[in-house]
Amino acid sequence: DVQLQASGGGLVQAGGSLRLSCTVSGGIFGDHAIGWFRQGPGKEREGVTCIDSSDGSTWYSSSVKGRFTISIDYAGDTVYLQMNSLKPEDTAVYYCAADLITATMAALKDPQYGMSYWGKGTQVTVSS
Repeated sequence: DVQLQASGGGLVQAGGSLRLSCTVSGGIFGDHAIGWFRQGPGKEREGVTCIDSSDGSTWYSSSVKGRFTISIDYAGDTVYLQMNSLKPEDTAVYYCAADLITATMAALKDPQYGMSYWGKGTQVTVSS
């Protein structure tokens, strides 16, 4: 049974940092990608970043590239999202999700596509 648990959200001032964690159980590390998505108030779901657990390759949306870093801890079955230089427009509920890499890339780029496994979201609020 695959489960994802996101944590680490909170309230931070603009320019600050937060680190989100996504703990994954169910033995999918090694052949699935883990993605982070966010949905701000009144906005459509947005793909943020992903990491392919098979080879560690990563992808970032243009809105976060250079500010966010995704990493993976294979020993702890955890994916981290380090968010630096946060902006008010980063305010959203952040979700981690897992699927094969092709499905993950599709979901990151187009919100009409889903992911096989989703965790509950964690709220990130950036004040100006």
